[in-house]
Amino acid sequence: MKKIAESMIISILLLGLCSCNSVKSTEIKDSIPIVSPADSQAKTIIKIGGSSSTVTVLKVLAQAYQAQHKTVKVEFISPSQSEGAIAALKNDIIDIAGSSHQIKPEENDGKIQYRELAQDLLLVATNKSVKGVNNLSTKQLKAIYKGDITNWRELGGVDAAIVVLDRPEDESAKKLLRKYYLGEEKTTNKAVILNKEGELIETLQNTPNSIGTFSLAFSLINQLPVNHLNLNGVAPKAQNFATGQYQMVRHIGILWDKAPSAPTQGFINFILSKEGEKLLQKNGFVPAK
Repeated sequence: MKKIAESMIISILLLGLCSCNSVKSTEIKDSIPIVSPADSQAKTIIKIGGSSSTVTVLKVLAQAYQAQHKTVKVEFISPSQSEGAIAALKNDIIDIAGSSHQIKPEENDGKIQYRELAQDLLLVATNKSVKGVNNLSTKQLKAIYKGDITNWRELGGVDAAIVVLDRPEDESAKKLLRKYYLGEEKTTNKAVILNKEGELIETLQNTPNSIGTFSLAFSLINQLPVNHLNLNGVAPKAQNFATGQYQMVRHIGILWDKAPSAPTQGFINFILSKEGEKLLQKNGFVPAK
């Protein structure tokens, strides 16, 4: 059954290579340039796959690396869950996998290796139409997601119905939101469930009076016109994470073959270098120690 499941995952990933559609409003600025077929033939290609939550950090690093190494082209397959990316790596479909969880014993075949790369702070944000609400307590946030508070007026804002944008229960952002703020309270059935983080970000930008949780770094990199909320009076900032005041962070890791190709090893070396670390800090991530 495990082999059948992995085969299904790999088939989906391969389809993603052919049908991946990018969302312009949520792309990283100065995204990786499109290379013509003639140019790509002369380049060494490194293929990367990962969960939607890991793609942002890996694209930042890939852009910088390609700027220095003109003969290398980094290709990203359609985002999937971490499990799918790891399965693709083990079956030689990709060279590097991004994961929002540490490798599990059942995922490790002894031929791949894992390294935590960075912590990605998660923020609770609202559409720019929401005025007068800059901070939420744990009690208030719980009430919003439970459906007990349904109007921004109840929180000192405008008279408008709150639109809750949410992620599936098995996604890292929802798991962390539950761990630090929501607990086991059932989410309102009026919440709009979005499978990918990029979909949530785009919907939040385009939906007045909406609220959702996603990557702080993504918001900073793309200068998103949304409102970042303080939680219990603490702002979602790297310095507040460093002091232990802000704890809602996602751990981003990478996996690769223990015997990688020379080009893949070169990119890995860059990712783990001091230069890579400075690049992560510059873009709002907290490098792993």
